[in-house]
Amino acid sequence: MAGNNKNAKILICDDDETLCYLLKEQLLEEDFSVDTVYDGKFAIDALKKNTYDALLLDLNMKEVQGEEVLKFVSDYNATIQVIILSAQGEMRKAIECIKAGAYDFITKPYEFEELLITLNRALEHKELLVKTELLTKEIHKKSSDTIVGDSPQLKRVLSLSNKAAMSDSNILIEGETGTGKELLAEYIHKHSARNEKPFVVINCASLPDQLIESELFGHEKGAFTDAKNTKQGLVEIAHGGTLFLDEIGELSLALQPKLLRFLENGEYRRIGGITNLTSNVRVIGATNKNLLEESDKKGFRKDLLFRLNVITLTIPPLRERKDDVLLLATHFLKEKSPIRSPKKLSSEAEEVLTSYSFTGNIRELEHIIERAIIFADGEYIMPDDLNLPHTYQKGIYTQSAPISEDVEEILSMEDLEKWHIQKILNRNHWDRTRTATQLGISPKTLYTKIKKYELKPVKY
Repeated sequence: MAGNNKNAKILICDDDETLCYLLKEQLLEEDFSVDTVYDGKFAIDALKKNTYDALLLDLNMKEVQGEEVLKFVSDYNATIQVIILSAQGEMRKAIECIKAGAYDFITKPYEFEELLITLNRALEHKELLVKTELLTKEIHKKSSDTIVGDSPQLKRVLSLSNKAAMSDSNILIEGETGTGKELLAEYIHKHSARNEKPFVVINCASLPDQLIESELFGHEKGAFTDAKNTKQGLVEIAHGGTLFLDEIGELSLALQPKLLRFLENGEYRRIGGITNLTSNVRVIGATNKNLLEESDKKGFRKDLLFRLNVITLTIPPLRERKDDVLLLATHFLKEKSPIRSPKKLSSEAEEVLTSYSFTGNIRELEHIIERAIIFADGEYIMPDDLNLPHTYQKGIYTQSAPISEDVEEILSMEDLEKWHIQKILNRNHWDRTRTATQLGISPKTLYTKIKKYELKPVKY
């Protein structure tokens, strides 16, 4: 049986029409989707128009030979797995084809069970290639299977998300910066029927127009100066899975019609291409803008908005989820504290955090906890270690002007670590053993950091 490869799309290319017919019928019984062509030139045409997972390829045909088709696949879409259907006397040719990129070969007359085993292995190899490419490009980011929080507001969002995951509709996630829109999108993907296929992410605000179009839809060799090879787009890599478009409100008006066309019928063209390709993906967009207002101001197409927001989910800001603040803080403490000396929040620090208005939402809380771990001298994190903008009156911390994200980025974590280590060393009169103990690191690690930051004793 096809197993996890059910519904994989297979192209058979062989000039023996009877063999094509019989093999197609056998593969259809195994729940594969199958097309057949009878010459290499038709195989190339089909490969340009459709997305296939594997190609069963005869070598000897009338007009365009199998080797030429294999070369085309290697240049055009190297993730398609090619299995050579070779005659007894073509063993040398078949081996050369494997060296040129084919996955394997089957000798005619073939045993169907043997071919099926080889085909399933080839499809598993394709999945591995796609996953490797996703990891290499840092598209599929590691995240938790669960979302931390127990507030009624979050529970409602997750309840709606679980229902949305069961559908195949496009989704728009709204929420302020730092609320966890990408995490929610991946949560939906993992709870959907597409969860065994890729979850692919692109940030629409991070790249210029041409690069975004190339990333999304790919490009043909020679389409522009640096296009030395044909490149798959993310819509092709995400085939069968989910495409997450972060900050979709930043997508330019020039690219919006191309995305709209893809959402309407799954069709797209690579840059420099003349052939329509198709891909089956679910699109989830995310924005911190009000896209309806943007559309009224002609900054975002209404037809694209209505096509995208079949389901709209809104993540509430952290200041409206006070019940989740300490749960999240504890989560970040466990995640970021040194294993040898884990940190805890003092009751005073907990009080400060629950009364603080997080303008940067969960991302800001994460940064606050990470800083506090560095600043805290002992086991417990105190209010001063949180380094929040505040005044101290009658034992109560009250928030003053919030820290903007730009200001937060002025000091890097390395700068903070350097400053903190220097402070503790000075306090302990450069007693390295005592300092290492207070910092929760080994004396060897402390020595390495002293060398790294070029720290020097203060003269007393």
